[in-house]
Amino acid sequence: MLFAGVDIGSTTTKCCLVDEKGERAAFSCIMTEFNRNESGEKALAQALASAGAPEQEVACVVSTGYGRKAFQRADRAVPEIIAHAAGTVMLYPGARTIIDIGGQDSKVIGLKENGQVDTFEMNDKCAAGTGRFFEVLTHRLLGIEMEDLSSLILRSDHPIEISSMCTIFAETEIISRVSGGAKMEDIAAGAGYAIARRILAQGQSARIPILEPVIFSGGVARNEGIRRIFEELSGQRVIAAKDPQCTAALGVAVMGLKAAGRH
Repeated sequence: MLFAGVDIGSTTTKCCLVDEKGERAAFSCIMTEFNRNESGEKALAQALASAGAPEQEVACVVSTGYGRKAFQRADRAVPEIIAHAAGTVMLYPGARTIIDIGGQDSKVIGLKENGQVDTFEMNDKCAAGTGRFFEVLTHRLLGIEMEDLSSLILRSDHPIEISSMCTIFAETEIISRVSGGAKMEDIAAGAGYAIARRILAQGQSARIPILEPVIFSGGVARNEGIRRIFEELSGQRVIAAKDPQCTAALGVAVMGLKAAGRH
């Protein structure tokens, strides 16, 4: 039998399938559509196709993310903070801090020694410090692909100070810097530092200590330049999750497995 975890986020929808031993059988990631239920169905179908398994093999479906309650097939819906913690601890036992940057939110999660959530802070009201801001920075402001941002940041010797923490004002500031002839790599690095400072301050405001092991997840965790900036500013070792978009989906898939008494 298989157990499915479906994470319906604001930007992407992920599905993770685990077997009765808790081992990952398949993973899929698609862009979230207007119809959240349909997005969940498509991600599940894609994961099943990848696993070469029929729908009848799925014993339980647990959903999480913004669209979790819209997914009609789900047997249970779990808040995303709990899902992220469960999946991260499974992949990185002993993890104490999670920094997650999603498409339209960012999270700092403090974990207890037993892996349970201690406290957290989420920014889902402003684009600053989210994947959306990085999309604007790369495509609209710098005219590059997201995949090229990390190498650009790593080439910078003199990151430019970006003072505004508001995305709208930061965009204006960056446009001014571009017009002034500043190097693209220094602008990119400056934006990276500004966003990392904002997210760390977000954690500090909630009195979340940044304790090792620190796990960096979400799509932005693929950016080595941003990982290094977090490491520098926090003074802690920051580990980028190997498959940074799967943690929440994996977490709820394993929850379904445990609820069935199979693990």
